[in-house]
Amino acid sequence: MENVILTISLVVLFTLIGAGVAGYLAFKRGREAGIQVEKDRQEAMRLGAEEQAARIVAEAESQAKQFQLSIKEEEVQRRKEMDAEAARRRNELEKIEERLQNRLDQAERRLQQIDARERKLNQRENRCNEREAKLTTVEEEWTAELQRVANMNEDEARLVLLDRVEQKSRLEMARKIREVEGQAAEEADRRAREIITLALERIASEHVSEFSVSSVDLPSDEMKGRIIGRQGRNIRAIEQALGVDLVVDDTPEAIIISSYDPIRREVARMALSKLVADGRIHPARIEKEVEKAQQEIDRIITESGEQAMIEAGVSGLHREVQKTLGRLRFRTSYGQNQLAHAVETAKLAGLIAAELHANVKVARMGGLLHDLGKAVTHEIDGPHAVVGAEIAKRYNVPDVVVNAIASHHAEVEPESIEAVIVAAADAISGARPGARRESLETYVKRVTELEDIGNSFKGVSQTYAIQAGREIRVIVRPDDVDDLAAIQLSKEIAKKIEDNLQYPGQIRVTVVRETRAVEYAK
Repeated sequence: MENVILTISLVVLFTLIGAGVAGYLAFKRGREAGIQVEKDRQEAMRLGAEEQAARIVAEAESQAKQFQLSIKEEEVQRRKEMDAEAARRRNELEKIEERLQNRLDQAERRLQQIDARERKLNQRENRCNEREAKLTTVEEEWTAELQRVANMNEDEARLVLLDRVEQKSRLEMARKIREVEGQAAEEADRRAREIITLALERIASEHVSEFSVSSVDLPSDEMKGRIIGRQGRNIRAIEQALGVDLVVDDTPEAIIISSYDPIRREVARMALSKLVADGRIHPARIEKEVEKAQQEIDRIITESGEQAMIEAGVSGLHREVQKTLGRLRFRTSYGQNQLAHAVETAKLAGLIAAELHANVKVARMGGLLHDLGKAVTHEIDGPHAVVGAEIAKRYNVPDVVVNAIASHHAEVEPESIEAVIVAAADAISGARPGARRESLETYVKRVTELEDIGNSFKGVSQTYAIQAGREIRVIVRPDDVDDLAAIQLSKEIAKKIEDNLQYPGQIRVTVVRETRAVEYAK
């Protein structure tokens, strides 16, 4: 049994060994076949690469030949072009040389002509020198003869002649100045009247002068006792709350409110009117009504500023500027309401600016805000124009408008045509008939000052203020003031009036020089 198993094992072993040997032999044959195939493939690829390299070399040689041919053709073409350009330039140089030669010939001919003219001029100069010498001799002889005949030397005769020429020139100059100034004044007056008339026509409206009421009507004198209160406690409470003085006198059924602040006076009038209408007057009630009146006045001020901006066609102002502008509703000047005056000035300035092709927006804003300082002049010291300009500048109003505000009364020099327009519009609005009232004392004082200014100049005989102070007539002594000096005198008087007086509108200065020749027949 063991031998059988051993035999079987040997058979199997030999079988496996045979199979392994056969497999190895088969693998070896297959590998050799693969190696041969790979060698064949690589040989084919080598042959293909050699063919392709040969083909590329052939193509490169063909392209090189074509490139060489194109280069040769291009060289031939460029040589032709260069030859043509060279020929063209030779032609141009020949033409230039020909022109230069022609000019050189012309220059030589002109030089010959100049030489000939120079010789002639030298001959003429010699003849002129000879004639000048003869004339000098004759002039000296004539001068000596004239001195002998006139019994004057040359210097004396020159002084007489210069004096006559000066007198004639001064008369002619004065006449010409009067003529030119007359024409300019007529044209300026015509154009100014046209512009102002057009502006007034377009904004013509009736303005009723508004006054801050300084008295409150009472239903009966018994109401005065209620306002005064027990031991005067009510009237003291009113005066302390409002900052005004109440005058209770013998005026029947009325009480007077006294205050320099027009807004306080208006608050007091409104509060007192409500207290009188209600009948209940005591400190607590007074404080309540005063607070309501102040709120009402603040609302009216704000609305008035906004309405003025709408009427004037101005926008973009700061809220505080609007409120300050609205305060002008309670301010009057010579009976003219300042808010209405500001709106009117803005409209006039806008219309004049449009006619003169200036900035209408700047002119309108400057006209509306030009009296802004009057709303706070009782609180801040200084001219209202300068104060108003500082307020406007504080709230970022454009600099050109600030200058128009500051310069409308000549405290500051105007820097733009719009500033001059605002000043003119302010004068027109304040000087138009019926716009303002003037007290008799102020009028007499102004007329007297005008006459004193005229009489203060040398050579003035008498000065008369006429046309309600709108014109002064200055009579001069003809022996002391000639025509030219009269023109200068009128300008100096006008300048002194501008520097020393304040007045609405303008004042005309007329200097009268009259020469009279008197003789008596005996």
